[in-house]
Amino acid sequence: MFGDERTAAESPKAQIRRRVTPAMVTFLAGGTGTPKLLDGVEAAFDPAEVTVVANTGDDVELGGFLVCPDLDTVLFAGGGVLDRETWWGIDGDTTAAHDELRRLADAADLATGPRYLPPDRQTAGRRIARWRRFSGVAEFMEIGDRDRAVHITRTSLLDEGHTLTDVTRTLADAFDLDVTLLPMSDDPVATIVHTDEGAMHFQAFWVARRAEPTVEDVEFRGAGTAEPTPAVRGALDAPIVIGPSNPVTSIGPIRALPGVDDALAATPVVAVSPFVGDEVFSGPAADLMRGVGLDPSTAGVADAYPFVDAFVLDDGDRTDLDRPVVRTDTRIDDERDARRVVDAVADALAEVT
Repeated sequence: MFGDERTAAESPKAQIRRRVTPAMVTFLAGGTGTPKLLDGVEAAFDPAEVTVVANTGDDVELGGFLVCPDLDTVLFAGGGVLDRETWWGIDGDTTAAHDELRRLADAADLATGPRYLPPDRQTAGRRIARWRRFSGVAEFMEIGDRDRAVHITRTSLLDEGHTLTDVTRTLADAFDLDVTLLPMSDDPVATIVHTDEGAMHFQAFWVARRAEPTVEDVEFRGAGTAEPTPAVRGALDAPIVIGPSNPVTSIGPIRALPGVDDALAATPVVAVSPFVGDEVFSGPAADLMRGVGLDPSTAGVADAYPFVDAFVLDDGDRTDLDRPVVRTDTRIDDERDARRVVDAVADALAEVT
């Protein structure tokens, strides 16, 4: 998956650079890192010319409806309704349905952990099923009431025969998104974390188990037969920005799709490190990188991204890389921070385009 580092002489990027429009840019998004960065996108880019390709390896089918956490974070942030304390769900949402599900499970003496549907139900039914189907009993992920309406609408439109790309476009219009939001594929992919306690879906690992099991490997189940959509393939022709997202479970599923790494090797790419040296800003990136044999550090991110032409690093990160580096304060707590980092991204892109 992570490949060998290319030299400039081996890369076809020089031919591609003359054909791209600098105003157009594509962000690869997963988790909270890239959505935070998108808060400042107007500092350097016209949102109408920005495409966001979102990871769908974290998606789960929970109680019959499809939850797309990384798509939804971009939707809710762009729509001005995201809960920015948790970076999950809708701000001020109620949880009456979720609370009642928990009450019913307790009253009926039903186990409350993540309840995978049986193996014969994992690949049956609608096309979106792929080893990511959970019972809704006790609902191990907290879903708000307004949030639930989004998932029900999404699933119902899929059941009517629309693609995930079509449905995402419809929801983006409903939330008045300025950027173009694309799922990485219309085909199902599931991020499976292999641990010392067995294999589990990423959401079971992160939400239910709080990343406590020791990571031994990460699998992107279904990626080999999934395909990037034509819209995603087109978006990968533009200069690419990878925000400070987890290289393994946020960006890894996108890269696991056929042809994506080749596309990244053929266009200018800038990445923002989610680390300051060997200190990660947030989330389970360090444990996951260690589990797949990468050093949990900025140097490890550079090793994971051989196709990246330039990096944006924190002022306090003295990692010596073999590619151009632009430094700034990379912590993003608000829109002002995001604009500062986006400015640095634009400077880095200017160096490589």
